[in-house]
Amino acid sequence: MEPLSEVPFMDGLIMKETDPDASVYTKFMMNHCCYDAIPTSSKLVIFDTTLQVKKAFFALVANGVRAAPLWDNKLQCFVGMLTITDFINILHRYWQSPLIEIYELERHKIEECRGNRSLVVSAYKCIILFDAIYSLLKYKIHRLPVIDPESGNVLHILTHKRILKFLHIFGTMIPKPRYLQKRIEEVDIGTFKRIATVQETATVYDALAIFVERRVSALPVVNEEGKVKALYSRFDVINLAAQKNYNNLNMTMVEAISSRACCIEGVLKCYPHETLETVIDRIAKAEVHRLVLVDEEDVVRGIVSLSDLLQALVLTPAGIDALFS
Repeated sequence: MEPLSEVPFMDGLIMKETDPDASVYTKFMMNHCCYDAIPTSSKLVIFDTTLQVKKAFFALVANGVRAAPLWDNKLQCFVGMLTITDFINILHRYWQSPLIEIYELERHKIEECRGNRSLVVSAYKCIILFDAIYSLLKYKIHRLPVIDPESGNVLHILTHKRILKFLHIFGTMIPKPRYLQKRIEEVDIGTFKRIATVQETATVYDALAIFVERRVSALPVVNEEGKVKALYSRFDVINLAAQKNYNNLNMTMVEAISSRACCIEGVLKCYPHETLETVIDRIAKAEVHRLVLVDEEDVVRGIVSLSDLLQALVLTPAGIDALFS
């Protein structure tokens, strides 16, 4: 929860000449600004730093949002973001057993809970969408606060999902690049090595440890044969607050998934033989953050995330893929 800061980006970047067909989406993002991607109607929740941490996380759940800008009344400015990552770090750090209260969550205020000092990059100067994508991927963050340059107010939280949705809706007005017809097995898009998974017999605390150590946003839940049975994401963790189960992290993954407030049928998957266009359509229409790549036996072979797609569609054609390896 660091103060919002303007971090230099695009320093010394030299764009390489590429196939015009391949750089269609790159040019599209260069010709649109962050404000273009803000939906006509959206929800923005803002917390005062004097709010209790527990109440703040309850509010995230109640409003169905994953993060909120923080307002410091003394400084009269925005000073950071409260995210699900903060909640996960608190649980992982302070939980010891179901019999011990997590006092950090129960009684501390946001301003007193500063264990997670992750970088927050402001979109104040990231006016062009291309620059925003560059910042999201370079700093390995999941959201950019879009700041009004005159008032300093936060207008919107720009995410990978919103950017891809914007491209999916308005990108129909431009020619589709030929590489969209390539199969996933033909293109280097996604994570295929050291895939983070969790056994269905593992505990929620085990999953939290993986979230913290591997810095992933979701875990395929697999059985002994490695077949995917469910997907447990960071957003599922915040529901522990709504259900007041954050003192019961000994639950197995099967129990945690079955007790989710909203029942999610199956797992959104993709297959090596499917085209890149099919994968993009599926992830955009379902409004999810990733697809689990499986083989014919439903064994996990990889993860295709929004970050992977934005990298492949926008940054790689510009010749700047090496920065994010």
